[in-house]
Amino acid sequence: MRWSISSVRISLTLTENVFVADAWKSLTALGHDTARTVTVGPYRITERDDVALASVALRRGQDQAFAAAAAKAGVPLPPPLQSASGTPYGAFWVTPDMWFVTAPFASHEDIVAHLKPVFGAAASITEQTDAWVCFDLSGPALTAWMERLCNVDLAVVPDGYATRTMMDHLGVYLLKQGADAVRLFGPRSSAQSLLHALEVAAASLA
Repeated sequence: MRWSISSVRISLTLTENVFVADAWKSLTALGHDTARTVTVGPYRITERDDVALASVALRRGQDQAFAAAAAKAGVPLPPPLQSASGTPYGAFWVTPDMWFVTAPFASHEDIVAHLKPVFGAAASITEQTDAWVCFDLSGPALTAWMERLCNVDLAVVPDGYATRTMMDHLGVYLLKQGADAVRLFGPRSSAQSLLHALEVAAASLA
């Protein structure tokens, strides 16, 4: 649950000699009430707070049960360096026998509660939504933008490509969703730093 006290909307009530917050406000990774969209010239950076995320790891000796459960629930299991989309689940490969699974936050806020009954003892599942910030990047010539930030050559890799790379000393997951579309997952605690790096690189091309 992503709950923080909003510094501008909190009110306090004295209850039994203790001040208690009357309201809590859900904030995005960038610290706002709603997700931000930043435009730099032809480039757009869109914060996505509507994506739930969980890691799903195969347990030893559970290969058949794991694959059967994923197929039954419609959870894609893309091969190394690839991502896949679906309804409601999408996924991208992280490491051997482990994937990050996505779903709409509105319907799968507690994504682990949705996935655990599906996989049972065949998988280890961990909530990841609150650990990452998600940015969608769009605009022309994304290859030039990304080459200023990381070692992924978008002109060469296919759509659906997924990898972990470094941007401004931060470890991020990069998913190529099209010629002019990239999704990033970066550490939530460094959301502002990652956004700044993206803005500076985009400004150098705008």
